[in-house]
Amino acid sequence: MVYLLTTIHVIVCVFLAVVVLLQSGKAADLAGAFGGMGSQTAFGPRGSATVLSKATTIAAALFMVTSLSLDILATRNAGSGGSVLERQKAPVKTAPAQPGKAPSPVGTPAPVVPAPAQPQSAPKK
Repeated sequence: MVYLLTTIHVIVCVFLAVVVLLQSGKAADLAGAFGGMGSQTAFGPRGSATVLSKATTIAAALFMVTSLSLDILATRNAGSGGSVLERQKAPVKTAPAQPGKAPSPVGTPAPVVPAPAQPQSAPKK
């Protein structure tokens, strides 16, 4: 479902960009070339809705719908709502170092300590 919606979203994006670029500006007449408005309205002359302006409106609406749908699907598939720190594994606890003994570096053999000498007892008679 996500792949289909993403494909539709990309197609709508490309279509919307092409349709917007094909439209002519509102002040595309001769008066607009010299800075005039061509009419005394605040936002320029209001022309009739062309096929390109209707296509722009439909493509913009589809873009909004597919964007919101993809966002909702991504939120639902995100899994648990916990934070990243809550999903992190518990830290490994190590034994405290014993005083007086330095740990040996990894990969080096531990020093060989000779066993304490035991006194030899005389044989019993």
